[in-house]
Parts: sequence; structure tokens; C-alpha cells
Amino acid sequence: MPAKPAKAEPVPPAPEPERPIDLGVLPELIGYHLRKAQLAVFQDFARAVGAGELTPGQYGALVVIDRNPGLSQTQLGQTLGIDRSTLVAVIDRLEARGLVERANAPKDRRSYALHVSNAGKVLLGELTRRVRAHEDYIAGDLDAAEKAALISSLRRIRRPLA
Repeated sequence: MPAKPAKAEPVPPAPEPERPIDLGVLPELIGYHLRKAQLAVFQDFARAVGAGELTPGQYGALVVIDRNPGLSQTQLGQTLGIDRSTLVAVIDRLEARGLVERANAPKDRRSYALHVSNAGKVLLGELTRRVRAHEDYIAGDLDAAEKAALISSLRRIRRPLA
């Protein structure tokens, strides 16, 4: 019996050309561009420091604790603009990794004094080198004056909202 001829595979239809997406008012909004920039910066931060190392928020907390040994959780939260429940989770993660230590505050036993551990200092030193390289990369198209103007503009936007 002769073999059946192979059945031709159906040819998939050509994809429809993509139509441009209408973003409406979004391109005119500062908040839209800030969010898009934040997403891009956070994605590159993860690439630069290592996806499993620290989030930008954890890194920021570690920097502030390192520069202000004995800082209370309340002071840290106020400084970084982080609500209490979020801050406790950040400190819990840093403490679980052995990067931050909590001690009873000398003047208030209901409060904790935060310190960066020796392991935290080592990691912070390494990550700070990577974060500086990340910062240079994301600001690569900006000269020093443009970078300063951008930071100044962002502070001015934030000031009335604080």
C-alpha cells in the first residue's frame, strides 16, 4: 500500500499590523513619566546589584542605618517616608539576613536602636560600588548640571506633597 502523502501544515495567518496605542493624556503627566522612570530605574537596580541581593528600599534603609547608628525604627520610617508596617517588614528581612541588628533603645525600652552588623557593612560596601555604577549608567546621557537640575526639580515636585 503506498504511503499517504504528508499533509501540508496550515500556514498561520499573517499577524495583524499593530496599531499605535493611544495613551490619551498620560504623556502630558509628570506622574506618568515618574512612574515609567521609576520602573526602569528599579529594573536596572536589580540588574546592577543582583536580583536577589536587596531592593532599592532595603538598600536605602541599610545606608541610613549605617550612617546613623542607634537610629530608632520610627526615625528611620519618618526619614524614608515608609509607613510602620512596611518598615517593620524591611527591618525583619534585613535582620533575618544578618545585616541589621535591633537592640533595646537606651532611653526607651519600647523602642529599638538599629545598627548595621559587620556582615551588613561588608555587603553595603560592595553594593554601594554597584549602585554608583548603576547611577552612572542611568544618568549616562545627563551632564552634571542636568543631573543636578533633575534632582532639584524632583525635590521641588515633592516639597508641597510632603
